[in-house]
Amino acid sequence: MADEKIVLGAATKYPLNGILTIPDKTKGLFPGVVLVQGSGPSNMDEKIGNIYPFKDLADGLSGLGIAVLRYDKRTFVYGKEMRNDTAISVKEETIEDAVHAANFLRRDSRIDPNKIFMIGHSLGGMLAPRIDAEGGHFAGIIMMGGSPRKFEDIIMDQNNEVLNSLNKFLKGIARKQIAALASKFDNIYNLSDEEAKSTPVLGKHVRAYYLKEMGEHPAENYLKVLNKPVFILQGEKDFHVSVEKDFNGYKKILGDRPNVTYKLYPNLNHAFMPFVYGEIRKAKKEYKVAQHVDRQVINDISDWIHSYHFAGDN
Repeated sequence: MADEKIVLGAATKYPLNGILTIPDKTKGLFPGVVLVQGSGPSNMDEKIGNIYPFKDLADGLSGLGIAVLRYDKRTFVYGKEMRNDTAISVKEETIEDAVHAANFLRRDSRIDPNKIFMIGHSLGGMLAPRIDAEGGHFAGIIMMGGSPRKFEDIIMDQNNEVLNSLNKFLKGIARKQIAALASKFDNIYNLSDEEAKSTPVLGKHVRAYYLKEMGEHPAENYLKVLNKPVFILQGEKDFHVSVEKDFNGYKKILGDRPNVTYKLYPNLNHAFMPFVYGEIRKAKKEYKVAQHVDRQVINDISDWIHSYHFAGDN
């Protein structure tokens, strides 16, 4: 396989470096995959601590005959310039570039334009159905550690999880901070867009508008009308999202539709690697341990893409 350096959105205001990993030549065209990162600034490997989940996926899948495109996230490269733009939403942060990436693959003569898939991880998984609807037009979507819920609900759950692990003294302080955050979140949808743009909710730079705009495009609305192949994966030891509320939340919305496949992995964390501590307050330590995406996950994704791939050829 070959790693080719590319520039995504070369003609736009925010060109991004990326890598297209192309499998060794076989007969015919390759299926292609776009990788879309989780929340926060993130490089093309989705590096956090000492793990590189997107590099693992690119190397693993390309070794199994699938071309993979990964690229630096816009906020990773242009975070400073974007920080003062109060109108930032997931559209500018994530969606536009994922659509550019899908179109980039479609223009590559080695890749089958009808077999372009998206793998969204974490927030990327949450946004996958919307990215598809807003121009991605994928053959199918893969959601890893995603959620059908509102982003702020997940943040509250994570905060409460940390709260429960604190000692009595810290609990009192944290409880007040979490209550203040909850009241900010509760008010988001009462604000006009303009008000939301001038209301910070998380630190100085995340405005209410970012959450409001996302919340007004609920995943459920897109999922309900999705009739293309969908693969939903989650690690059972994922402490960022919940099996009960998120993995099973997808099941409540999508049920046993023939186009949807679900897989829950025992002992894997949010990065689809063996869990170390399994606690959200030890997240930094969890990801400092150098590991790789579980081979079974890579094989399952490849099998799922290829089963669709060959079914489409008949």
